[in-house]
Amino acid sequence: MTETFEQQAGAFGLSGALLGLDLGEKTIGVAVCDPARQVATPVETIRRKKFTPDAERLKLLAEERKVVGLVLGLPRNMDGTEGPRAQSTRAFARNLPRILDLPVAFWDERLSTVAMERELIALDTSRAKRADKIDEAAATFILQGAIDRLRGLNK
Repeated sequence: MTETFEQQAGAFGLSGALLGLDLGEKTIGVAVCDPARQVATPVETIRRKKFTPDAERLKLLAEERKVVGLVLGLPRNMDGTEGPRAQSTRAFARNLPRILDLPVAFWDERLSTVAMERELIALDTSRAKRADKIDEAAATFILQGAIDRLRGLNK
């Protein structure tokens, strides 16, 4: 049986910055939260190359921000099942410890990109700027949902 988000996130401890990741085929959206886990903010969008340079960039970002864990958006199908994209995300997480040995928790990211696309449209963001910012915005959405859940658990 697969561990729940809450079980996985137990390895994070009660405080410390977290990185949120929205793994796409061509890009990785990255967000970070403050050590108190109140607010998630966008960091950058990594243009994917190969696993090793992608993971090394994440390691550098994690070290700069003294990150204690990673929240990866898990792209489930609308019926809750996991397809090829979710399997790809799990494979990425399995390979991460070779380069970046931090605890990982998976957050259900259904509709996160859709939600952020709507938000950016509502803010009257141009199509070109939306394309540049959508992945890190989705990572921020994923991470904010996760830290809100963690705060609820720690009350």
